Amino acid sequence: MAGDPVRTALASPDSLRFPANQILAHHFDQSGGRVVRQATGHLVFYRPDGRRFLATDPQGHPLHECEWGADPRGQTVLVRARLRLDWGRWVGLKPGGLLNETRLNLATKPGWQRLKAEDLRHMAAQAMRVPIEEVRFFYGDEDLVIDAHGQATVRHRKDAFYVLEDGTFESARFMSCMGAMHWEQIDFLPVVELFKSLLPGTGSAAFELIRGLYDDQNEGQPSPRSLRYRGIPTYPSEAAFRLFSSFFTAQAPDGRDPVALFMDPSRSHQITWLPAPAPPLRYFDEAHHLCLTGQGEELLKVTCADEPAGLPYVNPKGRRMVAWDRSAVIVDGHLQLSDRDYKQVVPLSPELARVTSSPVVPPPSPVDWRSVFVPAVPVVQAGDVFGAVLLYPGDETPVGELAAQPFVADYLQDLAEQDREIGQIVMRAERILIDNGDAVISTCVPFDRPREVVAHILHPPFAYKQAQQLWTVCAELQRWEWLQRTRFIVSPVTSQAGSYDLVYAWLPYAEFEQASALAARVRNLAQRMKAGGNAFIVGPARAGDELSRAGLQRCWEEAVERLPTFAMHRTILPKARLRSGLTLFHVRRA
Repeated sequence: MAGDPVRTALASPDSLRFPANQILAHHFDQSGGRVVRQATGHLVFYRPDGRRFLATDPQGHPLHECEWGADPRGQTVLVRARLRLDWGRWVGLKPGGLLNETRLNLATKPGWQRLKAEDLRHMAAQAMRVPIEEVRFFYGDEDLVIDAHGQATVRHRKDAFYVLEDGTFESARFMSCMGAMHWEQIDFLPVVELFKSLLPGTGSAAFELIRGLYDDQNEGQPSPRSLRYRGIPTYPSEAAFRLFSSFFTAQAPDGRDPVALFMDPSRSHQITWLPAPAPPLRYFDEAHHLCLTGQGEELLKVTCADEPAGLPYVNPKGRRMVAWDRSAVIVDGHLQLSDRDYKQVVPLSPELARVTSSPVVPPPSPVDWRSVFVPAVPVVQAGDVFGAVLLYPGDETPVGELAAQPFVADYLQDLAEQDREIGQIVMRAERILIDNGDAVISTCVPFDRPREVVAHILHPPFAYKQAQQLWTVCAELQRWEWLQRTRFIVSPVTSQAGSYDLVYAWLPYAEFEQASALAARVRNLAQRMKAGGNAFIVGPARAGDELSRAGLQRCWEEAVERLPTFAMHRTILPKARLRSGLTLFHVRRA
């Protein structure tokens, strides 16, 4: 990027989308604002009151934008923020953007007139089995109200993430949420919910903002404030620990293993987190449409926005096998990107001359993740695979077709572990058909021995993600023969009758009201099943009659809205709804 990065950042239409920030940028020199160039060259722009409103890489490419305002008490608060992802998409963050309300009738409780907010906190702590301190932390008096008739209202505020289709909140689609942060004085690390709905890179971009604001707030202090992982409840995971550890350093009491302590939900909060000396830093190269992420002197990954795989290239250092066979190394001031037979060489900018990587690249895996597609890999557009995540409405809009599939697939996976009969059905299956299950193929594949698996796909970007997930599992287990016996087919299934002893099928929503199309699809599925074979089929309630007419024995059926997996989802999004009548059938071919 030519010219002064400071002026370029302030003038770029992609940098500032909030009106107040645009006005500030226009009069930046006269307004009392200031810009700080960090030791790495990254730029941080501050309002006259010292609050950051823009952060960029050394060339002025935007990383995040913040909008500040005043609450009813006149206190400065974060109103919203925009975060730029590695592959160019913007996501939005709105503090308190998701508000869930629970109403309780306390009028039948003796002495309810004497109940106060603290009494409701104790009741909530007992019901949720969490310490009262956690309830006090997240529920203020304004969130716990009892009216004159004994009706209590409990408000649970969460910060919301949004997909910004055009980079603005005018095009915002709800994506995910996390515990409500105290952005004006960051004092804990949050639990992220619906984390599988996050667009790739959202977590690291959010923590880039968290760490930036944390550093601002601790500047000039004799010692930085320690943080703890807090939420109701906490959902500790290895992925969360890795993310936190990129930006903060874990410290466990009494010299204990911080990972083991963190993974215990009842003890995760005992870990204290202090700022890591060198958090990850991002550098955008607009000419080559890529983003390079480094930490200290070491390259971490490179993301290319204009290629279809939807995967980063990673530093092979310390790896016996590079994830998805995609490596990034730096040689003689040039970045070398490799994806099996594909090679690309990109010159590095001067500020990246200090970044290094491993020069040794392990040999590629025996099986390419793309090899599952037959007869050929379907063509997808750049960015489609990055964007292939399941989004769930925050309001009463019915959950979409693909997004509903995990409720069933996860339930069946749990059922196979808990129910002996279902477990035996899955374990004995030699040939499995997955029809129109593009969001859950990897969930439906048992990883205990080689099997023939055929997936009939309709949504290639999601199928890409599933193929990559299958590759990852096979790589961890070093069982490549399992992947070699898996086929993803875009064209209609043409296998011979009686081919499969286990079928997972999601009848397309578009055919729910088309009686002839629905009947034809059910007959086709029945013909593919072996005698004695089993199928789990999701469709409208009326599909039960079609299943019987196709000669299939109905073993049991259950409304998807009554599955425990959907009930768990509604603890996060209480307004969630499914398409009316959506039903899971277990059928057998006699």
